[in-house]
Amino acid sequence: MQLTDKHEGTTTKAFAGLRVLDFSTTIAGPHCARMLADMGAEVIKIESDGGETMRTRPPLRKGCSTAFGQLNVGKKSVVLDLKSDNGKEAVRRLAATADILVENFRPGVMRRLRLDYDSLRQVNPRLIYCSISGYGQTGPSAELPAYAPVIHAASGYDMAHLAYQPGRSRPDYCGIYHADVVTGTYGFGAIASALYQRSVTGLGQHIDVSMLESMLSLTLTELQGAQFAVKPPPRPMFGPTETASGYVMITVASEKTFQALMQVIGRPEWISDPRFAAYAARRDNWAEVMDGVETWSRQFTTDACLVALSAAGVPASAYRTVSEALADPQLAHRQALSSVQDEGGSFQVLNLPFRMSGADIKPAKTMAVLGEHTDALRDEIGLAEDGSIPTGKTIATG
Repeated sequence: MQLTDKHEGTTTKAFAGLRVLDFSTTIAGPHCARMLADMGAEVIKIESDGGETMRTRPPLRKGCSTAFGQLNVGKKSVVLDLKSDNGKEAVRRLAATADILVENFRPGVMRRLRLDYDSLRQVNPRLIYCSISGYGQTGPSAELPAYAPVIHAASGYDMAHLAYQPGRSRPDYCGIYHADVVTGTYGFGAIASALYQRSVTGLGQHIDVSMLESMLSLTLTELQGAQFAVKPPPRPMFGPTETASGYVMITVASEKTFQALMQVIGRPEWISDPRFAAYAARRDNWAEVMDGVETWSRQFTTDACLVALSAAGVPASAYRTVSEALADPQLAHRQALSSVQDEGGSFQVLNLPFRMSGADIKPAKTMAVLGEHTDALRDEIGLAEDGSIPTGKTIATG
């Protein structure tokens, strides 16, 4: 038995029939569980009576957060007091019907509540239990508090980024939470892998996802450079190239691209110039290469530069705002955004960034209000109106 689902699904959903308990908050865990919901799983978000903290984050319309909505659309909302015996018993009974559990509390919290993997697998050995944390579930740093900005600093990411900003020594402010999204996506991939393994073994398992290690996965060159000395080029390889009206990003990542760029800027002789012909020499003389490119680009507007670069097959883009990017006809063509309705009105959310020929991956069309599905849960697991669970009441399965 599943709680009533308002999603109007008519096409196959890859994870249809799976039940997920989402205990996560803020971004990483909710992002992971949102992906599961879009894939068709029944995701039940467990919240306190005050609601998850992201419910109060701007933008707010009539008290409804669209940031919270983007992370939690398609989920059901159930209010439980995890500190009470009745609340914990409700979770145990609900876990007996679940396929997946996602949580991102600080390590040790779920164990103290007796809702950790070792406790819940006793009632459901098929349960796939995904724990997302800053540093991992064990080790000397495991119980340190952590949010994405802290992990950006701790992983070396911020200092690695700073190394590409000539003449600067102060790290950047953080407003975009890479660690949350990357870690949540790794959690999603691990859960999908565990589901396949369960189809063979019949057993669930515990997944331990570290934000620190997830962020380190973004620092490919730096991770290897920390082990083996690498001389940096005199100018960062990728960055803004000045035009008459702004800047463009030009990416030279192959010999073909370099040769095409030299033709565009009117320097075909540089293709065979010993300073630039081979990658190693070109890297050592990269400042000269880009000085030549900017001598050309400063003569033209950004749009004119992009026309010439695109015609030659050189990867390039203007520096756009998110608003400008959202207006790109390519996103409209791919139907990358969906309209969602909550009590504050309608807003758009980003769909999953992949398409599947045999599965519908669009999100639900409405956002659950806090505790909307609690009453349906009472009926399923035998939770009385006063929050108690009558002795001997068995939980429904299926």
